[in-house]
Amino acid sequence: MVQQCNQAEIKALETTSPPCRHSVHLPVINPDRLKTAKAIVHQAVKLHKVFSVQGPYPVIRAALRARGWVEKRTCHSHQHTSTRPVKETSCNEDEDDDDQEQDPDGRYGLMSRLVRNEIVYFYWTNRRDAINTSILQKDQIINHFAKAGSFTTKVGLCVNLRSLHWFDSADPDTFFPRCYRLGARDEKHAFIEDYKRTACTSLLKYIVERVPNVHKESKNDSIRETSETVILPKMINTALKVCQAFLESLEHADIDTSLDSSQSLTKEEWEEFIDRYYLVVHGSAQIDISDQLVGCCKAMLRRLAEVSPQLDTDGIHNIWIIKPGAMSRGRGIKCAKRLDEILNLVSSDPALIKESKWVVQKYLESPFLVEGTKFDVRQWFLVTDWNPLTVWFYRKCYLRFSTQPYSVDTMDNSVHLCNNSIQKHLRPSHHRHPSIPEDNMWSDDQFKTFLSTRGRQAQWENVVVPGMEKAIVHALQTTQDLVDSRKNTFELYGADFMLGCDLHPWLIEINASPTMAPSTPITARLCAAVQEDTLRVVLDRRADRSANTGDFELIYHQAAVVVPQYVGVNLLIEGFRPKFSRLLPPLRPLDRSTPKYRVKVKKMSAEKPKPLPKVVKSADTTVKNIHRLPPPPPSQPPVPIPIETFTLQLPKTRHRSVHVPLNACSHSVFLWRRGLELRPLL
Repeated sequence: MVQQCNQAEIKALETTSPPCRHSVHLPVINPDRLKTAKAIVHQAVKLHKVFSVQGPYPVIRAALRARGWVEKRTCHSHQHTSTRPVKETSCNEDEDDDDQEQDPDGRYGLMSRLVRNEIVYFYWTNRRDAINTSILQKDQIINHFAKAGSFTTKVGLCVNLRSLHWFDSADPDTFFPRCYRLGARDEKHAFIEDYKRTACTSLLKYIVERVPNVHKESKNDSIRETSETVILPKMINTALKVCQAFLESLEHADIDTSLDSSQSLTKEEWEEFIDRYYLVVHGSAQIDISDQLVGCCKAMLRRLAEVSPQLDTDGIHNIWIIKPGAMSRGRGIKCAKRLDEILNLVSSDPALIKESKWVVQKYLESPFLVEGTKFDVRQWFLVTDWNPLTVWFYRKCYLRFSTQPYSVDTMDNSVHLCNNSIQKHLRPSHHRHPSIPEDNMWSDDQFKTFLSTRGRQAQWENVVVPGMEKAIVHALQTTQDLVDSRKNTFELYGADFMLGCDLHPWLIEINASPTMAPSTPITARLCAAVQEDTLRVVLDRRADRSANTGDFELIYHQAAVVVPQYVGVNLLIEGFRPKFSRLLPPLRPLDRSTPKYRVKVKKMSAEKPKPLPKVVKSADTTVKNIHRLPPPPPSQPPVPIPIETFTLQLPKTRHRSVHVPLNACSHSVFLWRRGLELRPLL
């Protein structure tokens, strides 16, 4: 029920201000405005339209209010007990400034006070841990799934995509660059082997791509002399043998055969090869090669291209990008070419090594460039359910450019990282093409116009969009069992893609709570649109399946998966206790009793049997001290017990069974014989 405001409450509202230090003061309340606010609040509470927003999301607030929702504001001074589903935080200055502009007369602040004791049915926050989903009601809607870090972290995405073959026939190497956790010993060893093998393929590609220039310079006698000349035939033969061994391992041809000593290199031989490789590819060493070896290099590269989807994007410089998995917005990311530099960079932080937070990923050295400048693509998608998995793809996206022209000669982040959080602090280079805007952003429409000038506009719909959709779906498939599939929950994600020289998209990472800040005119327009369309899918479509979903398109709807009841990790055996119609025989025969009891029986047999204790005739009495009687001698007949002297009362409840030791033979014989005597009573 809506709490009715009496005259005392109205007077309190007129003389006091809201407890939030940035809230709007209400010195005077218009009765008509109060009546209107109470009517709106009454209707909102009746329809369960009370929402709460934490963070600078003015678009979400405006869109919900336009749909008849009333906001329940949360401030630091209004902290509730731990049983509340939301962890209250202090008011954000930017958030309140935006809200003040939308509420100049304080009407929304007044309605917020009227619903201060009502249940919130829609939560939108920028932090997943701000909501305790375990105590929410089923009809309360939230914008974050629990345990979604399995694919929104660099480590989680790296590990889970390796199990894609259990969910789909796709190969993750076709859309996700090779990635390793350097904190894990086995993966560190796998990365070192990958680096060495990539050095071999890079050398072959260098020979094939540079040999025409070498021959041309040889004819002009313009080969630059260096202090050291590298003997390429030996290096090429080594690279060819390593690549041949790699191909055989893929075909499992190396299982029953041992590698020849010429194919397996020692540690010293590898160090010598890598050093020579640096001189040839990264340096300016003089090279001399025959056409026959060039033909062998081309043949091997053709064979590798059939089994290595990333061969074209690997380039010839063997560049890798190192990312600390615990950071975001491009912080701590470095690019490096040399193996020792990569390993030393990671070993400098033992804490991240211990937690396996460092990841190293193959850098795309041959990206698609716009006027010689590198860029990446920010693509939104929405997940409204995990069982069945339901994915919505947004048809609008934007490009983020770097401030410097692309070059592999420098490893500076201003060239290779396109994050807006990094590039916005840098000044664009004068050598960059003037068609690239100063705010370093393009919309997808501008990029499609650029492709049309190159005659490649059709590739956007035929190559880029389908590739991004498949990569997103595959990434979600591998983590479907790890995310809490709570109903009435949704989440908006931002995926970052790089485009290869053939416009094939490569998934770099997936971000939870993507920024919605209007940093540029492009983001101001697109971020507002994606928030509005998200509410159309989440709220409008709940009431009307034919409602307009904006630019969101349903790209994947999985069949419902039956989740078995979780019974824990402990095994449980169920059954019932067997029931016997007669008493069990003794545990041991009389002639196999232990010597201890045999002697005791002989001593007891010489004594006269003691008479039974007197028992009062009563239905409520039981036989007492019967277990204290010694067993009768084997030769003496049992003492008859008159039936009329006592009455046995069977227990009505189930008593705990008593374990009888195996060596207690005489006691078992006694009970068995006593049972034979009492059987007529039962």
